[in-house]
Amino acid sequence: MNLPRRCVLLLGAAACMLASCTTMPGREPVQVTVAGIESLPSEGLEMRMLVKLRVQNPNDAPIEYDGVYVNLAVQDKTFATGVSDERGTIPRFGEGVVNVPVTLSLARAVTNAFRIFGGGETRDRFTYKLEGKLNAPLFGSTHFESSGELTLPGAWE
Repeated sequence: MNLPRRCVLLLGAAACMLASCTTMPGREPVQVTVAGIESLPSEGLEMRMLVKLRVQNPNDAPIEYDGVYVNLAVQDKTFATGVSDERGTIPRFGEGVVNVPVTLSLARAVTNAFRIFGGGETRDRFTYKLEGKLNAPLFGSTHFESSGELTLPGAWE
């Protein structure tokens, strides 16, 4: 009866050690930026877009991925999300483009627009946060995050 419990504990400890390899000291975080956006056919109350993410790997080991997830938030509220079963490798000290179809709920966009503009105050700047992960086929995942501020055109005129 103790043997299965020991096996479970050893397997659990091994999995935790292997998963922690993605956050080991000395490993730099990947840099992710939006390289392009294309329109996709939409349905009903949603908009669909193909977001092209440029992923830069500043590390001495390639990053293999099998699946991608992204979440784009504007003013700390989810704006669009997407997943892809795309597979690939970002080379060591290299970069690649990862394609992710994302969905924007028009109901969510309208709700967020009322929240942002409904107070009567004029906004010309918005904060955004892009976060997600490149799912690793064997051990752990590579998480990424990018944030900043957007200024609406004409705000400085």
